[in-house]
Amino acid sequence: MFETFSLITLQQYWWLIVSLLGALFVFLTFVQGGGTLLFTIAKNETEKTLLVNTLGRKWEFTFTTLVTFGGAFFASFPLFYATSFGGAYWVWFAILFSFVIQAVSYEFRKKPANFLGARTYEIFLFINGLLGPLLVGIAVGTFFNGAMFSLDDMNRVTWGTPFRGLEAVLTFHNVALGLAVLFLARVLGLLYFMNSIDNAAIYERSKKHLFYNTIPFLVFFLYFLIALLFMDGFVYNPQSGEVSVESYKYLHNLLAMPINTIMLLIGVVLVLYGIISTLLKGGTKGIWFGGIGTVFTVWALFIVAGFNNTSFYPSVFDLQSSLTIENASSSHFTLTVMSYVSLVVPFVLGYIWIAWKAMNNKQMSTEELEQEHHTY
Repeated sequence: MFETFSLITLQQYWWLIVSLLGALFVFLTFVQGGGTLLFTIAKNETEKTLLVNTLGRKWEFTFTTLVTFGGAFFASFPLFYATSFGGAYWVWFAILFSFVIQAVSYEFRKKPANFLGARTYEIFLFINGLLGPLLVGIAVGTFFNGAMFSLDDMNRVTWGTPFRGLEAVLTFHNVALGLAVLFLARVLGLLYFMNSIDNAAIYERSKKHLFYNTIPFLVFFLYFLIALLFMDGFVYNPQSGEVSVESYKYLHNLLAMPINTIMLLIGVVLVLYGIISTLLKGGTKGIWFGGIGTVFTVWALFIVAGFNNTSFYPSVFDLQSSLTIENASSSHFTLTVMSYVSLVVPFVLGYIWIAWKAMNNKQMSTEELEQEHHTY
């Protein structure tokens, strides 16, 4: 079946898959967002243990999705992987470090031989929750604003600054997306606490802080989205491969892809409904509206970044080194083989759903926590 597809069709297919994995990862960063709220929502050790353990049920989903996203990107668009990870490595080292200390923290926080103390690992979880979403958002911002790299005839990367990707923080549009992702992760974390924990005090505090975190999320996200509509973008000629700058490129992409634009709008509405309905009516289902809306929104933004002859990783150092889904992809044979492998993705998603439902069959309470044989 897939071997009959043209190369451009396979490239677009794999951009859709990679984008979906990225969108799922952003939803699952509610684990990181929750980690930044341990000292805010919990007022005693029992409440803190409740928060850590309800997040601990899901941290492996986030980590696994991040690894899968990276692996799929490497296999389908290896030139991006080589360029970004080989050039902007300080950003990726920082992201990787934040997720390593997360894994260590969940495993060792309550170990009997924990000589660092539980609070040290709780601080590590806060650092992971702060740096992870923020830096991932800033890194994704370079998909729209460009990075400082050039490629030679052998596709060897040269980085234009000694900061190796950290200079992305000097572009406020990147930072705005990073802060939007950070506060979205905190919003989703609060909605998840309200859904998964049976504790009235935690519920009320989470509802209170949901409002406080929604305001900065909306400010930074709306700034990013509105600025995106009016900024220059990077377009390439599909025949010659030449890259040039086009005014209002991303606005043109939204107008040229109405189905994707509708998905973006539906996603934004679902996120807002999940938040507003929880604030006004209470309840525990906001995480599902917010989560599905997050996936739709992020997926649509990735599509805007890569489709319609758009450079998804533009170079502002050497314009013609910019990466597109055509010049950065694997061969037709590799994409074909991978496409057959991708058919198992629905089964993996089904497994995740079943595992999620099994772990969240009932809300976690103090009594249930006391009966657990393993606690984080």
